[in-house]
Amino acid sequence: MSVDTPILNQGDGEADLIKNTTTKDFLRDVIEASREVPVLVDFWAPWCGPCRQLTPILEKAVRAAKGAVRLVKLNIDEHPQIPGQMGVQSIPAVFAFQDGRPVDGFMGALPESRVNDFIARLIGDSAGDTAADLEAAEAALSAGDVNSAAQLFGEVMQKDRENAQALAGLAKCYIKTGDLARAEQTLALVPPAKADSSPVASARAALELARKTPAAGDIETLRAKLAADPKDPQARFDLALALSAKGDRSGALDELLAVVAKNRSWNDDAARKQLLQLFDAWGPADPSTIAGRQRLSSLLFA
Repeated sequence: MSVDTPILNQGDGEADLIKNTTTKDFLRDVIEASREVPVLVDFWAPWCGPCRQLTPILEKAVRAAKGAVRLVKLNIDEHPQIPGQMGVQSIPAVFAFQDGRPVDGFMGALPESRVNDFIARLIGDSAGDTAADLEAAEAALSAGDVNSAAQLFGEVMQKDRENAQALAGLAKCYIKTGDLARAEQTLALVPPAKADSSPVASARAALELARKTPAAGDIETLRAKLAADPKDPQARFDLALALSAKGDRSGALDELLAVVAKNRSWNDDAARKQLLQLFDAWGPADPSTIAGRQRLSSLLFA
């Protein structure tokens, strides 16, 4: 199975968010682009003083929205056809396009607070869509539908390149397919301010766990080894890793907790540390994490 969603290049962000357009490119830059994310069109002219006041405010607000909306600027002196068709009689004029059609707009140089309010109203539904897409992506990933999950995470990243949950989710998709190098590259795109967020921590733990798993060995071989020597903590530890890699969370918990119960300090507390890494990889709300933490606490504080 392969994941075809491309890793996004952060360096392209400014060109995508804010650009100048022409009559020829209006269909691509505005109509088609607005089917992915809302697009503001700023109709302006060099001689227009209020335009020079409004445009920097628009640019600042669009950058602050982090990909939830784009800005396209059209010089009406050089390209009068589109504003003529839309009935633009005075500038500055701003039209918001969504799903290929104009849905809102305003005339005149509004203050920054009102521009921010305008954009907030515009992307309100988009923010709701993002939350729904993330929820659907996480559900698909949990169900093993890696390609659908990657597609949904990719769609969120088209709107918000710095969305930590989408970046972490896409990294987990790559981990599921065994492409650990691309998982690492994807996690490298997480902004430093979001590097310690729960989804990113979970993805990093899953990546480290995936790197350990090949050394664990075959499940049946490990079961046989453990049957021959039930007191062998390394065989039990390796079996836990192998079970976890196959999705048997309950089995992995049983084996690691057995090591903790019989020899808590073995290998510098390796079983307990491995349990904590599993909990990080699964996420704090996962039922296996909750049950595992309760069982571990019972052992440690009995």
